[in-house]
Amino acid sequence: MPAAINYQQSTNNFARLCDIVAKLRAPGGCPWDREQTNESLLPATIEEAYEVAEAARAKNDAHFREELGDLLLLAVMHAEIAREADRFNIDNVIREVTEKLIRRHPHVFGESDARDSGAVLKQWEAIKRDEKKDDTHYLASLPKALPALQRAQKAQSKVARVNFDWTELGDVIAKMEEELAELKQAIKSKDRPGIEDEVGDLLFAVVNLARKCKLDAESTLQAATDKFVRRFNSLEDELTGRGKKLGEVDLAELDEIWNLIKQTSNAEHRTPNAEAR
Repeated sequence: MPAAINYQQSTNNFARLCDIVAKLRAPGGCPWDREQTNESLLPATIEEAYEVAEAARAKNDAHFREELGDLLLLAVMHAEIAREADRFNIDNVIREVTEKLIRRHPHVFGESDARDSGAVLKQWEAIKRDEKKDDTHYLASLPKALPALQRAQKAQSKVARVNFDWTELGDVIAKMEEELAELKQAIKSKDRPGIEDEVGDLLFAVVNLARKCKLDAESTLQAATDKFVRRFNSLEDELTGRGKKLGEVDLAELDEIWNLIKQTSNAEHRTPNAEAR
């Protein structure tokens, strides 16, 4: 069982954080903090969100806890800047998100009966659409600032909740193959705008395949990139051991080293069952 939370102590700690931020922003406070605006803090907010994700993937609780704190600090800072301009304050933020959680979970706090996560998501979307009646289109609320892979997967997930989705994985794979064939044709025709368009369609189809395989496309590509970096670092180390440098070796030798590294890496990660097969 998780340890019980002392909510009174948590409330006191949060109030102290808010007081500290207000003091930093007040006359006589920190010059840097006083200069910040909601707009100037956006790059740091995005960066900290990514650092939270990185720490979570690394399963480093100390780092994860620290990065969550940094992100919370920025949320409080944004709200404090708004309070100073008499727009809203942190209490408004907390109250609104609390009310939204209760409103969008009628299966917990009301009479609705959603028995699995799929039903919960469909119910969530229906409630959200009812809340945002002024939106002219269903995808109007899709955030434009999301990373491209994440935005594509979110769009696909949202339309799937209103039944715009393939039921069979084979159909998704067929679509991906169709987009690849169209890309090959555009390349053959040297159609630059067409190539760009078809590459985008292919990427979108691959994201959809990841979604249907219950994978997060953003995290999956991050893991693949991390793997590439590790292997390239090993390639560079091997070159150094041979008394050679990057940029001075032809592709044939680089490929030879790369394939050896790949074979070693695959052998190290092969499961006992896979070895038996």
